[in-house]
Amino acid sequence: MSTQEVIQEHIKTAMKQKDSLRLDVLRGMKTAIKNKEIEKVKNLAEEEVVQVLQTLVKQRKDSIEQFSRGNRPDLAQREEAELRILQEYLPEPVATDEIQRVVKQAISELGVSDPRDMGKVMKAVMGKFSGRLVDGKTVSDLVRASLITKGQ
Repeated sequence: MSTQEVIQEHIKTAMKQKDSLRLDVLRGMKTAIKNKEIEKVKNLAEEEVVQVLQTLVKQRKDSIEQFSRGNRPDLAQREEAELRILQEYLPEPVATDEIQRVVKQAISELGVSDPRDMGKVMKAVMGKFSGRLVDGKTVSDLVRASLITKGQ
C-alpha cells in the first residue's frame, strides 16, 4: 500500500474517531501531495511523496522554533503534536553511524582533506542516500568534523 493510500485510509479512521488534530494534519498532507502533483503535472513516485512530507516536517520544526522564540508555547505545542503525526508517515531515518561510514568512504574516494572541499563531499554523500531519510544538518556536521580532523 502506498503512502498516499495509507493517508487516505487514516483520514477515514480519523473522521470516524473524531480526532480533529490528526484529521487536520492528514488532510494537510494530502493537499500538499496533491499540490505537488498538480505542479509536476504527474502522479508522484513514493520518493517524491516522502520529499513532500519531509518539507512539511521541516516547516513544523521551523514553526516550533519561531513560536518558542515568540513566547507562544500554546502554538509550539500544537506544531509539536502535528510534527509527531507527520513523522509517523516517514521512513526510519538513516543511523548516524551509517552516515559516518559513508562520509569516510566518500572522503577517501574523492581524496580530499581540505574543509573547502566540503561541497564535493556533501554532494557525494547525499547522492548515496537518495530516496532515504537523512538529516542534511547531521551530514554537514559529520563531513565538517571529518575534514577538519583529516586536515590536521
